[in-house]
Amino acid sequence: MFYTDGKLQYPVRVEKPNPIFARALQQAIGGVEGEIRVMMQYLFQGWGSRGPKKYRDMLINTGTEEIGHIEMLATAVALNLEGAPLSLQEDVANDGVAGAILGGMNLRHILSTGLAATPENANGVPFNASHVYASGNITADMVANVTAEATGRALAVRLYGMTDDPGMRDMLSFLIARDTMHQQQWLAVIEELGGWEKALPIPNSFPQEQEANRFSYAYFGHRTDKQVPAGRWTTGPSYDGNGKFEPMISEPLGQEPVLAPPRPDSGAQTEQVKGGPATPQAANDPTMGGSPNVA
Repeated sequence: MFYTDGKLQYPVRVEKPNPIFARALQQAIGGVEGEIRVMMQYLFQGWGSRGPKKYRDMLINTGTEEIGHIEMLATAVALNLEGAPLSLQEDVANDGVAGAILGGMNLRHILSTGLAATPENANGVPFNASHVYASGNITADMVANVTAEATGRALAVRLYGMTDDPGMRDMLSFLIARDTMHQQQWLAVIEELGGWEKALPIPNSFPQEQEANRFSYAYFGHRTDKQVPAGRWTTGPSYDGNGKFEPMISEPLGQEPVLAPPRPDSGAQTEQVKGGPATPQAANDPTMGGSPNVA
């Protein structure tokens, strides 16, 4: 169950409304780096969390915080849209500045919401939940969360540099600070679980002896000159301490793929179907375009 007291998590004020900046703020709401993504990511991770209850509680608590961030940003969008032209006739036809503002706006702020925020990015693309990662593996989810907070913080820093409005900078400085905390928070979970050396490889519950160990710590080089970029990832002990990095020129280890001809009812061209079986097995399989007992 969720509750609200109707107040913002942090003050949001706009001294000089800017409809174009309102459009930019949409990226922090519904972009791949935005708050809808992390809100849903943390909540779904928490709702599906198995194991120690404290991790479930932490995730749901932080996901709830992110709802408040969306509320702040939606308020900031609305405040930045105040005074924006609502029609082409409103000070636009004879005012180049107003026309430029309208041209740079997200027109859905006018057409769909009457000067309010939308659950989409700065280009007007609706949020896509395929960017939400909730794997059921606590360490994998923490890694995904650090990445989400890092890209979110990068976005907030860029937005901070796009505005000189004191109120917007104050709000963004709060969001940047929370991104800092959340990065530390997710990394602290990994440390509490035993640190990277114990966590890797993820999932650490799969027996490594069942891997193709020859390739577990090999860095594949794919350059035609057979040069491998040297670095920490090509020599020395692996990060998890279970092996040694080594460079390996990538070579084809498999066969050339051979597919059976298309089925007669597959929608392929007649010439494809009658082109002959691609494998001996297909030659004797009428469902693959062959004939029984034909060598």
